[in-house]
Amino acid sequence: MISIKDLCFSYSGAESDTLKSLNFDVEEGEVFGFLGPSGSGKSTTQKILCGLLKGYRGEAKILDREVSAWGRDLYQHIGVGFELPNHYEALSALENLKLFAAMYRNPHSPEYLLERVGLLEHKDKRVTSFSKGMKMRLNFARALLGNPRLVFLDEPTSGLDPTNSVKVREYIKELQQQGVTIFLTTHNMHDAEELCDRVGFIASGNIINIDAPESMKLQYGKSQLEVTFSADNQLQKQTFSLEDIGNNGVFLDLLKEKEIKNIHSQEASLEQVFIKLTGVSLT
Repeated sequence: MISIKDLCFSYSGAESDTLKSLNFDVEEGEVFGFLGPSGSGKSTTQKILCGLLKGYRGEAKILDREVSAWGRDLYQHIGVGFELPNHYEALSALENLKLFAAMYRNPHSPEYLLERVGLLEHKDKRVTSFSKGMKMRLNFARALLGNPRLVFLDEPTSGLDPTNSVKVREYIKELQQQGVTIFLTTHNMHDAEELCDRVGFIASGNIINIDAPESMKLQYGKSQLEVTFSADNQLQKQTFSLEDIGNNGVFLDLLKEKEIKNIHSQEASLEQVFIKLTGVSLT
């Protein structure tokens, strides 16, 4: 679906490249997370893939065709939801979606999309009265109007309450089941871990690592369990190596004799892995 080879890009007047020979692929039907701190190059990469930035070097293909060779027809195949939504605020939610639906050959029903993101009851309200979360949900709906095969989503759950965050994540999973490819940029590690088949870490214009979130967490975490138990009316903790833990007498005795409160494996969080590999945080 996406093929990037030796992709470089430099902004006018810049002393060095913003993107430095990026190489990665995104398979059809995959949810691919692209994670990096501000200024790392992730937005630049996304803008190139969406056809918004010209003059790149190397190869950037969508649907086996160089992005620079696509014309306006590219937007019949992709959907884009930017982090900062830009709507016609004097129009209602339904009027906004109907306006953009007219640009596609085979659009989704605006009412259907509004219902899926929990905005159908607000369809006739002017967008100027919407909260940030409502505008983000409308933005998400607009990205899906054209029945895209590939969707670029930038912080899709930003500003959403927990209930609506779950709705958006569930819809993304449903889209993947339908064969839609998702290119997701986010600082939200919960979103990345729950949604992404693979994540790519980018820092200072370089790809640092690409792998499944669970594989990264296991690889860079500790191969041990931490057991929290009650003893002498106090909570205590003890750690055990996972190696041959089924034959660890101390561990087995603890399970039999103490009141166990919880047991946690000590794999690293995705953010801890990112910091370990890049030396910088995602903020």
